[in-house]
Amino acid sequence: MAARLGADALGLVFYAGSKRVVSIEQARQIVAVTPAFVSLVGLFVNPSQKQVESVLAVVHLDCLQFHGDETPEFCASFAVPYLKALRIAPALSSAADVLALIEQYSTASAILLDAWDPLQAGGTGKQFDWSLAAHCVQQSELPIVLAGGLDAANAADAIARVRPWALDLSSGVESEPGIKDPQRLTVFFDEVNRVRT
Repeated sequence: MAARLGADALGLVFYAGSKRVVSIEQARQIVAVTPAFVSLVGLFVNPSQKQVESVLAVVHLDCLQFHGDETPEFCASFAVPYLKALRIAPALSSAADVLALIEQYSTASAILLDAWDPLQAGGTGKQFDWSLAAHCVQQSELPIVLAGGLDAANAADAIARVRPWALDLSSGVESEPGIKDPQRLTVFFDEVNRVRT
């Protein structure tokens, strides 16, 4: 449904600590029905090399998304384009701090900026200071993807204020963790398409 509504990419979570985790078999079923020209992104949090390779051996992924403390060398070691998620922790109090961190991942295809949470690696539904993200969009050579607390009510504001390469969301279109709500998906995409045109 997300693909039919206009999603450019679908995320498959391969992190056991997430309420949205998919098994290899579930991932294969999703890949089998995903239309052409919709990218498939595999999300990992501090995986081992073997874990990523075992997924890539059986699931076609167009891109990897690393949401933990992975090094640039690790992220770039799979011969698959990658996004590095950076959680905007209190210690990253300025755009200069965030830009310095982004520069470490110069081999990434894009950088995803997300809200920080001490217990969760993502999917928190929390928002961070978007002025930091807007500054990074203006100053970084890498595309910036915005995540964190996005839903239909703030999508237009996010696009207008930040001008990100893409929006990444999950909890904002769910009826409960891991269950996407058709109505919320429809309203979200209607809003994004209204702003883009």
